[in-house]
Amino acid sequence: MARTKLLVMVIAAVIVALMVAGCTTTPQNGTQTNNTTSGTTQVGVLYSAGVGPMPNLLATNQIDGYIAWQPFVQIGLDAKIAKLVALSQNFPPEGKWADHPCCVVTARDDLIAGHPDFVNTMSALTILGDQYVTDHQEESADIMADWLAGRGNLTYGNVSVSSVTAVNGAIKNVKYTTTPSDAWKNGTLQFVTAQKDLGLLSGKLNNATPDQVNSLLFNFGPYQNATTMINQKKFVTPAKIDGQIGIGYLKGDMHSAGLLVAIKKWQYMSDTYGIALKPQDPTQAKPEICDLIVNGQKVAEVKLIAADAGPQLMQLEGTSSVQMGFAGVPPAIGAIDTGMPIKVLHPINTEGSGLVAAASSPAGDWKSFIGWAQQRSAAGNPLKIAAPSKGSIQDVMLRFALKDSGVVVKEI
Repeated sequence: MARTKLLVMVIAAVIVALMVAGCTTTPQNGTQTNNTTSGTTQVGVLYSAGVGPMPNLLATNQIDGYIAWQPFVQIGLDAKIAKLVALSQNFPPEGKWADHPCCVVTARDDLIAGHPDFVNTMSALTILGDQYVTDHQEESADIMADWLAGRGNLTYGNVSVSSVTAVNGAIKNVKYTTTPSDAWKNGTLQFVTAQKDLGLLSGKLNNATPDQVNSLLFNFGPYQNATTMINQKKFVTPAKIDGQIGIGYLKGDMHSAGLLVAIKKWQYMSDTYGIALKPQDPTQAKPEICDLIVNGQKVAEVKLIAADAGPQLMQLEGTSSVQMGFAGVPPAIGAIDTGMPIKVLHPINTEGSGLVAAASSPAGDWKSFIGWAQQRSAAGNPLKIAAPSKGSIQDVMLRFALKDSGVVVKEI
């Protein structure tokens, strides 16, 4: 009897020892964290409220890399503080993100219903601006360098690079397109699926049928009306709008170049098409207040509002501080999922983001980046990667790619 009791005690002790040696902790989302799970690779994601701080954070060794929109990918490379891991279109799973949707034009439902001709005209200006950027890439890069930094240096803490050089390099990695093609639409729906997989959707879109998703997300009427006016070279003059209309865009972002270049080229747009967003103070490198001119008449005053990241811009649009927005499609999806009265009108670009790692790191592509992450995680010092904000297109793509590679993400 004593021997049996002793054996039971020994077995129990062994079980306890094994549990202590290899204990696992499962959070509410069902994933296991590296701090408590032997063999699990973990990467910390730091949300830095925009991309501006990222180069300085990397230069001062506070992070190991960052994912950002252009020109911040190029800034890291030009400053020689970073090396390219992967452009967003090359993220895993292989082939999934080729020519992926990125930024879009969104508008509030009440603006579309109350001022349809204004929305149609803004859509037309965006289409024409995107086409101008595509046809005049070098000039557009110079215009964007002027908008971002008055053609001087882009300085972020300890990092300073030529805005002209950085923007010229960056603009080549952004595809400016405004056509809501079937491929683009399917790519947008892929983001809905990805956000569901990551647990980021819990509202209207989460259990919606495909037809319901399309109805909730899209309104292509303004795009169709805009292209008709462009093709006919005849623009409807909107009724005059009292008060300002807020148009939101992202700080330091190359993706809104179609809109911003159209503003800087307002005289060309007016002379060629009869529509223009004319800065009230043309001497400003970064105009804030513009007049919408259609067929020689001022029809609205537009205030340009810069946001740090897409989710912040969608919050402004949801509260009517902004009536139209230029930001990534995942933030728009997330906002619509929560019930915000917003619609996606059409794209403004595809691709245009990327992941960089510290120049001293062993990461030169995705495979070596994951190998580095495994080594650091095994040593109890997981990588720290900065993303603009939770729910941004960069955040969604990074987390989906890491999940595909078997890596657990921890928010830091």
